[in-house]
Amino acid sequence: MKYKGLYKFVFMLILLSFTQAALAEAYSGIMTKEKQASMTPQEVLERLKEGNQRFISGQMKNRDLGAQASTTTTGQYPVAVILNCMDSRTPPELVFDQGLGDVFAMRIAGNILNNDLLGSMEFGTKLAGAKLIAVIGHTGCGAIRGACQHAKLGHLTGLLQKIQPAIAQASKATDGKRECTRAEFIDQAAKDNVLMVIKQIQTNSPVIKRLIAEGKVGIVGGMQDLATGQVTFFEDASMMPKN
Repeated sequence: MKYKGLYKFVFMLILLSFTQAALAEAYSGIMTKEKQASMTPQEVLERLKEGNQRFISGQMKNRDLGAQASTTTTGQYPVAVILNCMDSRTPPELVFDQGLGDVFAMRIAGNILNNDLLGSMEFGTKLAGAKLIAVIGHTGCGAIRGACQHAKLGHLTGLLQKIQPAIAQASKATDGKRECTRAEFIDQAAKDNVLMVIKQIQTNSPVIKRLIAEGKVGIVGGMQDLATGQVTFFEDASMMPKN
């Protein structure tokens, strides 16, 4: 019995060490200016892939978001700009298991592109130092289906109009037919939409096109499977620096 107090003391020390280790892991997730500058576009892509694997396996990092919020008040150094759909099941910070300050998340129905989003991408890359632009669509996209069915509703009508070229592209494989109720057709149109947005970014932004040509920024598309959370990147259609 005389050792009971000693055992309790040792146990508390061990518990404290585990707590400190957990907190250290949380703090280590903060992206710094030096770390951002040292990363290549390919390394950022690998970071997103690894984060997505943690997401789908249920092994996401244990972050202290309160501490991250406090630590990042003096600056932010995101490594990626992610344009994806506003669908509530596709939040990029969760899907790629990233912390506060790690990525710029740009969300809009159908992950379409407009000048305001393009300007934000230019800020995120040229001025804020992000190394990768990722355009991510997803399976079962309601915006893609709405565009296919010519849905009309206020300002949404104009947004869906931007997706029509992707619907037309997908229709080439079905003899021009819009198979709006077939999941495979909608998913193919979603993929075509991602690939078209990637081209639009490079065509409409000399700033980003130059950054890609200089090897400072990469651009890649991908699709998230809503059923599994898995993101498949279209690396054969990407523009990544050779390093």
